[in-house]
Amino acid sequence: MNQQESQNVIADIQKNIAAVIVGKEGIIKYLMTAMIAGGHVLLEDVPGTGKTKMAKSLARSIDAKFNRIQFTPDLLPSDITGLNIFNQKEGEFLFHEGPVFCNILLADEINRATPRTQSSLLECMEERQVTVDGVTRKLEEPFFVIATQNPIETAGTFPLPEAQLDRFFMQLSMGLPTAEEEQQIMNRFLRNDPLTDLQPVCTGETLRDLQQSYQEIFIHPLLIEYIQKISAATRNASEVAFGVSPRGTLALLRASQAFALVNGREHVVPEDIKELAVSVLAHRLVLHGGVSGTAQNRRVMEKLLDQVPVPTERWEK
Repeated sequence: MNQQESQNVIADIQKNIAAVIVGKEGIIKYLMTAMIAGGHVLLEDVPGTGKTKMAKSLARSIDAKFNRIQFTPDLLPSDITGLNIFNQKEGEFLFHEGPVFCNILLADEINRATPRTQSSLLECMEERQVTVDGVTRKLEEPFFVIATQNPIETAGTFPLPEAQLDRFFMQLSMGLPTAEEEQQIMNRFLRNDPLTDLQPVCTGETLRDLQQSYQEIFIHPLLIEYIQKISAATRNASEVAFGVSPRGTLALLRASQAFALVNGREHVVPEDIKELAVSVLAHRLVLHGGVSGTAQNRRVMEKLLDQVPVPTERWEK
């Protein structure tokens, strides 16, 4: 897939989502970036801001298998991965696939499930496979998880551990609409839900091609060094107990390449890295004194970004 074909596909998906979601062009770009780079997204925001609708709009824009799991405290790992059930007629155990066997998975209110159930997603997200009773089954590519959680309601919830948060490529927040956007939302949903009429504009195979083409985006050696310095700054900061791991460093590298592709460029610029760093790295920080949370982590990450000099150069090949 050449550059122009990639641009056309990306533009079609963004336009399709924008037919449902009002005024979230930046979040749509970040979602596209994570999906193209093969990562997963955690959407954290108060109820009613459009997290689930955003995920469903993206899923409907792609002709691929979509499943949704509503996480609850009584959900079992087998409810996600599937299980072996004895078939009396055949006289053997047959595997019944769980909802994780799909291309796009919406994990709704993921922090309502117990840690044991949450951890059942770890292997799926990182290794794209499921192991049940000693048998490993590969998940079909592309495999993209969009998880949602509510940050203000803590009763009956189980905060995601650091190991699980680190599996998420990005952590995003939808935010509340402006007054003008809220009026547009009311007018758009006045008579019907535009999501019901949404048609796919891309196939799973095309998405796999996109996931290959972003790796061709050029990134200057000085920008690779810039990414490493940002990661090093998180490890040396006085407020941070545990900084970004090499997984986070690689995530920022991949995100900057995919983001350049989404923005129609054949090379990465420093602004790509600086814009993405908070969403890609902040949730991976473990702060001293247990003073953690999305807002605090983002503030620390923004402060560290201001301390790392931005290189100036011509960034084309």
